[in-house]
Amino acid sequence: MVKNYSEFCSELLKSGFSMGGGNDKGIYAVIPFDWKQAPEDTPVRWHTGEPDTDPWEWRIRVLNERDDIAYAKVFFKSSGYITKKWYSRFLSVRRKGRDYKTMRSEGEISEFADRVYDVISRYDGIPMHEIKALGGFSSQDKSDFDKAVVELQMKMLITMCGSARKRSKQGEEFGWSSTVLCTAEEFWRSEVEKAAKLDPDESYEKIRKQILKLNPSAEEKKIKRFILG
Repeated sequence: MVKNYSEFCSELLKSGFSMGGGNDKGIYAVIPFDWKQAPEDTPVRWHTGEPDTDPWEWRIRVLNERDDIAYAKVFFKSSGYITKKWYSRFLSVRRKGRDYKTMRSEGEISEFADRVYDVISRYDGIPMHEIKALGGFSSQDKSDFDKAVVELQMKMLITMCGSARKRSKQGEEFGWSSTVLCTAEEFWRSEVEKAAKLDPDESYEKIRKQILKLNPSAEEKKIKRFILG
């Protein structure tokens, strides 16, 4: 059981990927317990605000402090981590060498997702609240907007790249932090380019073998959903 942020990163780099919350979903999680549990063999606890022992803080720390770990809603429409070593393999399976325009022309992108991507693609990183404002999304659009953001992450077209708070007209920060999003190309262009040269079937099998190495009892049905998104 990991005992701090440093050990978490080391373990994640070894495994290659992990569910982001405290539930392995039948696949794998570096932190296999949630905020309701308090294992005696580790000081790690959810939602304490302690940067070295709170997994909730780690999701932003890896984005702000490292260049070898990605975090986004990529597994079962829930959060997850993928290391740089494995990112191109998941891209290969999910996108099959296609860029956004190709996937849209093939009918794989919803109308709301298209609107969201249009805004995000203009920036190297943009907070969620600004996407809503610039995209003209109303409060009535909240459900469709949220689904679109998850859709684009699951297709690995966009990813989280940090957090930011709103600013007043005087430039002062206020309120809760908002997720910052960017395109996968902006985040790791080298991995997108690498993925385009990989065989999707081969990538699928490599990921599958790694899952079974981490969790020999993983069911094939769940493995398929985990990999394909």
